[in-house]
Amino acid sequence: MDYREVASEQEFVARLGHGADWRAEIESLADDEDADAAWFIAMGAVQDADIWYYDQDEKEYREVQFDEPLEVASCVGNISLLDGERFAHTHAVLSRRSGQTLAGHLDSATVFAGELYMRTFEEPLVRERDQPTGLDLWL
Repeated sequence: MDYREVASEQEFVARLGHGADWRAEIESLADDEDADAAWFIAMGAVQDADIWYYDQDEKEYREVQFDEPLEVASCVGNISLLDGERFAHTHAVLSRRSGQTLAGHLDSATVFAGELYMRTFEEPLVRERDQPTGLDLWL
């Protein structure tokens, strides 16, 4: 296991813009505040969603699209640098009207309503390709 101590820098609460892209809103806050490392949680609702599942054998993401209103029961993720750009690594548990849940890597979604808490860190987190997994992970 690789780990390091991080020092907290700032904390923010935000309301995501109706009709905006969920992940892009989080990245926009990180850009506005020059945050190269952060942890966030969020909740709300989306009008649609693209969820990715990582196929560990093929070492590639599989996309599943949902064109329906969904509740964001839980959303967690982090901000890091990927290829020099701020990237919001976002996972979510979404629920349908029936209560059935969907979960995975949230690539994109159209915000109906969203509330976000973000804590930034002083030192940047940088992602690079990890050979054993094929994923872009923190250094």
